[in-house]
Amino acid sequence: MGQPSQEVLDALPHREPFLFIDEIVHCDDEKIEAKLELTGKEDFFRGHYPHRPITPGVLLCEMVFQAGAIYLARKMGSEEASSGTPVVTRINNVRFRSPVEPGDLLDIQASLVEVVSGVFFMKGRILRQGKRVVDVEFACTLMEAP
Repeated sequence: MGQPSQEVLDALPHREPFLFIDEIVHCDDEKIEAKLELTGKEDFFRGHYPHRPITPGVLLCEMVFQAGAIYLARKMGSEEASSGTPVVTRINNVRFRSPVEPGDLLDIQASLVEVVSGVFFMKGRILRQGKRVVDVEFACTLMEAP
């Protein structure tokens, strides 16, 4: 993976080797767009699979979740966001359309669908060269800060 920007490091509690956003491209009231470049040096490629490395689907979902966490932090403002860490509570309607391989540059998007009783319902996708490779719907809540 590329080197994460300071903006990403400031927005997420995640750190290597579990940080899957390199940079925030755009964020507004409707959605966030982020990027990740897979260099092929990522540790998960060594075992998944050595003869034909592909990115595990669960990690593709995590990329969208991390973009969603940044979006929520920005949308809520720093004071409210610091009150807790977003944790996923539900995953729905995941669709993997094609394998993601070393060397791929990914466009990661997430947006808020609705908030109900402190639960944030979101959706997201990952695109490679403008074509969707993953779609996912998910819900998260804020886990209280220690």
